[in-house]
Amino acid sequence: MQTKLSSSLFSFVNHNYDRYQVALYLGIVIASLLLHVTNAATNGTEENDGLLATAQNYYKQVVDLLPGKSNENSTTVNQTSNENGTTISSQRTNRFDFRTILSITVRLLSQALIIFGGVLPYIPQYLIIKRKQNAEGFSNYVCLTLLVANIIRIEFWFGKHFEIPLLIQSIVMILCMLIMLELWTRIHALTMRRQLDTEEGGAGSKEVLTDEFLDKKFTDFEVDYFWRWTTFASYLQFLFLITFIFSIMTWLLLKNVVYIETIGFLAVVCEALLGIPQFVRNFRLKSTEGMSVKMVLLWASGDIFKTVYFIIRNAPKQFWLCGILQISIDVAILFQ
Repeated sequence: MQTKLSSSLFSFVNHNYDRYQVALYLGIVIASLLLHVTNAATNGTEENDGLLATAQNYYKQVVDLLPGKSNENSTTVNQTSNENGTTISSQRTNRFDFRTILSITVRLLSQALIIFGGVLPYIPQYLIIKRKQNAEGFSNYVCLTLLVANIIRIEFWFGKHFEIPLLIQSIVMILCMLIMLELWTRIHALTMRRQLDTEEGGAGSKEVLTDEFLDKKFTDFEVDYFWRWTTFASYLQFLFLITFIFSIMTWLLLKNVVYIETIGFLAVVCEALLGIPQFVRNFRLKSTEGMSVKMVLLWASGDIFKTVYFIIRNAPKQFWLCGILQISIDVAILFQ
């Protein structure tokens, strides 16, 4: 099954289909692989261990808290109380319903912000790159950092379950980074080709341009050009490979506490260093031109909210330590 998926993926990518179809196909493959690992790892020992079962239970909990359910519960309580000769104030019941609705609303909004808030900072940066047709100001290593961090975080969930919104956040962030990476690769390749055609060497990009550099792929296995490939398919191939490797390792070492804690620590360290590639790029070029200030401000705002959320929800310590380090890096980039 896995051999068929791998061969199908590479044949699909090599046909250079529409970029959105490629991203969707990769998402389906990764999701299928992760679900397979989860089900194989649990061995059916506990009903709630699987990813699908956990999502279903989470859905039931939310549904049980909806106003309709609360009213049914309130009616049952009133009927029972009347049989015992006790009177319950309708005003007190209304207050309870209002507090319940408010609590559910705040909870759902905070979880929605946790899931989709990480995507917001990249919208201004995406629009700037697309409008200016220049990706020079954005470091694609930011995409590498977030992709690897969230893939490892998903693997960490298998060994140490955390809240479902945080798991969904990782999946959403992976899709977001794939979209950003596709745009960066396309625009950067066009910039280099224009620069080579006009023989302006160094005007739009500070890379040394040659015909060979314009055609670099992951399958060339050249260390010097790691994460500097010129085709989006190469990035997909690399991500599929590391996802497959981590999935196999997690499946084999799921009960190993040292391994689980190690990948948990590795995930948060990668995410905490998110801003480092952008900081280094700004420092090397002595300029922040092309970088969206709104993106960095949203980074900082999101990291502050996320860190507070982690602390309040008693998330694993790896999460809020990561948040504190991220806030510090955000402030450093803002000073730049």
